[in-house]
Amino acid sequence: MTKLVVAIGGNALLPPGEPSDVLAQRKRIEATSARLADLVTAGHDVVLVHGNGPQVGNILLQNEETRHIVPPMPLDVCGAESQAQIGYLLGQALRNEFAARGIRRGVACVITQVLVDDKDPAFANPTKPIGPYYTREDEIVVKKAKGWKMVYDQRGGWRRVVPSPRPLEVIEAEEIRRLVADGDGRVVIAAGGGGIPVVRRGGKLVGVEAVVDKDLAAAVLARGLGWTHLVIASDVPQVAVDFGTPSQRFLDRLPVAEAKKFLAKGQFPPGNMGPKIEAAISFLERGGERAVVTDLDHLLPAVEGKAGTAISKA
Repeated sequence: MTKLVVAIGGNALLPPGEPSDVLAQRKRIEATSARLADLVTAGHDVVLVHGNGPQVGNILLQNEETRHIVPPMPLDVCGAESQAQIGYLLGQALRNEFAARGIRRGVACVITQVLVDDKDPAFANPTKPIGPYYTREDEIVVKKAKGWKMVYDQRGGWRRVVPSPRPLEVIEAEEIRRLVADGDGRVVIAAGGGGIPVVRRGGKLVGVEAVVDKDLAAAVLARGLGWTHLVIASDVPQVAVDFGTPSQRFLDRLPVAEAKKFLAKGQFPPGNMGPKIEAAISFLERGGERAVVTDLDHLLPAVEGKAGTAISKA
């Protein structure tokens, strides 16, 4: 039995182009839960971290569309809302899947805060796109007047970008550790969307307008729990170099030193595979034993060393 921190993307719960209503989300989440249940059926303990991009984007759009009726919530509160929404749907689907398989395992969702540095350089250089696209000039002027940094995206118009600081600590790590320490194999859903970014000011925790990468947060959470295996689910079965070109090559194994070289050469883009490789490197260099990147359909074979890309120390 292995203790696994598993990170899945928000698109695994609501892929681009699919309807965003709750019925469509439930269908996709049920399929994802079946693959996660495969790990539990095989005897592994699981702490689950999920993305929230599509869901928090919808919440932000609701904020914008109803701001003249209901006061809009700040980004940290919207992140908390998405954690609760996804945690409910995912937890319910996992319980139903366990019941269908005759598995006696509990499921708990922890609304999670993640500490970041108030002086992180990311706060001076926002790069993470969030929320809806804007096309009308008057809307863009208003958003900029509010202090938003806007960038143009050829896929749909102007979007707000926010800082993406590096996670330092999972505030609720001790509570999560207690939930998984009693030996009953409880599955815990935590650090959803990378966690709610908070800083310490005057001895108090304060939420900030930022987004934390969920793969980096998963690595920090694994270290905080003392767990040594990290599984990162992507939308491809293996990591590749020269991706999308005639010379594309999938990798069964990727040593940390080689991964760093590929990162420096731009092989792993910042908005896609880059954070996953960075998270794996950080995890292994700080005490982790094994990290693997794969897709949802190959989760169990990847854990067993039969699929995916294993990121290794040497």
